[in-house]
Amino acid sequence: MKARALTRPASVLSASLLLLLSGCSNLDILNPKGSVGLAERDLIATSTWAMLIVVVPVIALTLFFAWRYRASNRNADYQPGWTHSTAVEIVVWTIPTLIILFLAVLTWRTTHELDPYRPLESQVKPINVEVVALDWKWLFIYPDLGIASVNQLAIPVGTPVNFRITSDTVMNSFFIPQLGGQIYAMAGMQTRLHLIADHAGDYAGTAANFSGKGFSDMKFRTLATSPEEFNAWVAKVRASSDRLDMDRYHAVSEPSEKDPVRYFSTVDPKLFNNIIARYNNGNVLDNMQDANCAPKG
Repeated sequence: MKARALTRPASVLSASLLLLLSGCSNLDILNPKGSVGLAERDLIATSTWAMLIVVVPVIALTLFFAWRYRASNRNADYQPGWTHSTAVEIVVWTIPTLIILFLAVLTWRTTHELDPYRPLESQVKPINVEVVALDWKWLFIYPDLGIASVNQLAIPVGTPVNFRITSDTVMNSFFIPQLGGQIYAMAGMQTRLHLIADHAGDYAGTAANFSGKGFSDMKFRTLATSPEEFNAWVAKVRASSDRLDMDRYHAVSEPSEKDPVRYFSTVDPKLFNNIIARYNNGNVLDNMQDANCAPKG
């Protein structure tokens, strides 16, 4: 996906929207630090301003009519027999129709440009990260590096990140507002997401789908750093004495709240696929049992 997913007039609208909302807090989605997040912000701004073309005049005319035809105004031209105006009909139907057509084309185009399964176009080799949603924490596995972490994601700036996402519990949603997203994590399935950080920073990551009592603290930090700092982070993780094999994973996956950041210097290379297979094998067994119990004939 090209970095310029949307045209630059949307950026002007986005800047205006940011100015209007500058006094608000926790609006990370309107302060993107990656090309995907920027394109999503521009889409929100463009759609909002397009709809305001109808909303603002309607509100203004409603207030004007209430003032113009108030009971105390004896000079208003009151025409109770008025039933039709071609000019009014044209305005009332043409403008909303054009806006709906514009939004339809915009939605169709950006749906393909911002497809989360579509790899990002870049000259830089991407890194792969496997994400597992647990109760109530996030596990990040770096299959090419053989390391893993809990509640901390590190990525190099300017490098596309290919995410494979699943859940080992109820359905959740993986979301880094300033980089883009969000996409669901589901047990027995994997979803994909492609993001990139254009600026170094410490960005909030969260679970965007209610998943029980520990949901409010199911958060993580995304560290977007230079390649050198990322390599130093990898070295720090590899220095950990903790290793993530299947036995250790069972302990890590137990429900817990407000988990601190943890590092694993090695990880079972089949762990992610085994997590998914746990549910798929169960589905196969259930289907076989249902078939065996079905009446013959």
